[in-house]
Amino acid sequence: MEDSRNSQDKTFHLYLLIGQSNMAGRGEVEPQDKQVHPRVFALDKSCKWVPATDPIHFDKPSAGVGPGLTFGKTMAEFDPSVRIGLIPCAAGGSPITVWKPGGYWHGTNNMPYDNALHRTQLAMAQGALKGILWHQGEADSRRNEEELYENRLIALIGALRTHLGMPDIPFIVATLGDFFIESHPEGLIVNGALSRIPQRVRYTTCVESSGLDHKGDSLHFSAKAARELGRRYAKAIYHTKDAGHLCPHQ
Repeated sequence: MEDSRNSQDKTFHLYLLIGQSNMAGRGEVEPQDKQVHPRVFALDKSCKWVPATDPIHFDKPSAGVGPGLTFGKTMAEFDPSVRIGLIPCAAGGSPITVWKPGGYWHGTNNMPYDNALHRTQLAMAQGALKGILWHQGEADSRRNEEELYENRLIALIGALRTHLGMPDIPFIVATLGDFFIESHPEGLIVNGALSRIPQRVRYTTCVESSGLDHKGDSLHFSAKAARELGRRYAKAIYHTKDAGHLCPHQ
């Protein structure tokens, strides 16, 4: 694919949002989630830029409030000189095993990795990719799978960086909610893997989701919690602008 980055608008900062339903968002949409920020946009299903309002994802009819919109608005407020472009590509229920080239997920009837790569490459013709946000792991919190999670995530990070031609692109992960761990103890192993990523992979960091509530199903963050998670993602990436600081142990 021809590198179009020379024609990019360097003030249009792009962020890829991937993972499963807690990245897509399942929180109840409220009036505040429909308020447009003049410098925050989302790539819609037809790959057109539109003013970002929740739900920005469209993986399932249940899509609602996730961390992405608040992340984008917070990043825009941090730097008034830029516009923010969100690239929603999460797939509800998807295990990490389908996040690879050619991987198919029946739950959303698509290939999550290939779809994310395609949409991001299209977006990069117009803006500068500044980071990738990942929230996933609930689907892998089951016996005999959780131990494999860490290496699979490292492989995913490497594949995306290679295919996007950006070996140093920041990759931000977040832990699974406390409420989920209470009913799925295997999730502790996944959280351990997520927290170790910064020690094993350069230009990464892990955001803690501790203290955030669920929407009543012990699985999905409430709208309020999802917004707070978005702010945590933003603080993690903004306050470490020198990407090397995202991985202090290497």
